[in-house]
Amino acid sequence: MSNSIGIDVGGTKILAGLVDDAGNVLTTARRPTPAHDPEAVLAVVAEVVRELMAESSVPVVGVGLGIAGQVENTRSTVLWAPNLKWSRVEVRAILEADLGVTVIAENDANAAAWGEFVFGAGADVDDLTVVTVGTGIGGGVIVGGTMLRGATGGAAEIGHITVVPGGRQCGCGRLGCWEQYGSGTALVRQARELAAERPAEASLLRSLGDGTPDGIEGLHVTQAAIAGDPVAVEAFRICGEWLGTGLADLTAVLDPAAFVISGGVSEAGDLLLDPARTRLAEQMPGGDLRPMPQIRVASLGNDAGLIGSADIARRAAL
Repeated sequence: MSNSIGIDVGGTKILAGLVDDAGNVLTTARRPTPAHDPEAVLAVVAEVVRELMAESSVPVVGVGLGIAGQVENTRSTVLWAPNLKWSRVEVRAILEADLGVTVIAENDANAAAWGEFVFGAGADVDDLTVVTVGTGIGGGVIVGGTMLRGATGGAAEIGHITVVPGGRQCGCGRLGCWEQYGSGTALVRQARELAAERPAEASLLRSLGDGTPDGIEGLHVTQAAIAGDPVAVEAFRICGEWLGTGLADLTAVLDPAAFVISGGVSEAGDLLLDPARTRLAEQMPGGDLRPMPQIRVASLGNDAGLIGSADIARRAAL
């Protein structure tokens, strides 16, 4: 029996968890992320690792870091991480020399996908695509039980497939990316536009904010939709249909047994997923001549990244 440590390294916080070999988070430690200085950040990471090691009743065999950025294929070097303003940071070498245990780095969405694949909503299939619907759209792809990482570690940036040629400007520099239409940001944009067009129908939705369309936030859309606000429900329908459009494109390329939808917007459940299922069925490559992938809600919540990165580190060590 052994434990490992998974760490989410974000732009504002560092969250670490001690995880057993069954995927249970035993205890956590949290620190603010220092200024964008890799040495300072990794020093804080080492500090929380030592804290959790001291609390572990069995040996800690590995440490996994989930980072929002591209990690090269040996899982040693972070090539770039925009939220941290990192480029080519030798995470593995620095931390292994300091801590004396196996250390791996992984893209945070890949780590969360691995957690859902091994311990969560995708544990019964070998071909799985996890789609994180939040501010943008991220994801991770498991093919035949193996994570798809690509030639340079940059695979599965699925939010940047083009669904509308020449469409909305995306932060990546391209036009018409999927995340501009099917993400949490897109959901709020749609709700605000509908509330401005149909103020009487959106009375509940507007009342949850400051009374104006611009005061509507993501949580308000979910709350109002659950309560039956027609404008909020419509916003979820539109967002869900765009989600289903992207899933159909991914089905043509990846042929997964299931999609697992994670992220804050997934908490709306069938308000989002029913229209996604309908659109996926309408746009399935091959129509009804082939099985349609299941669409499921993630089960590990905010712990998916910790659990996944810890398990990747455990496997690398053992």
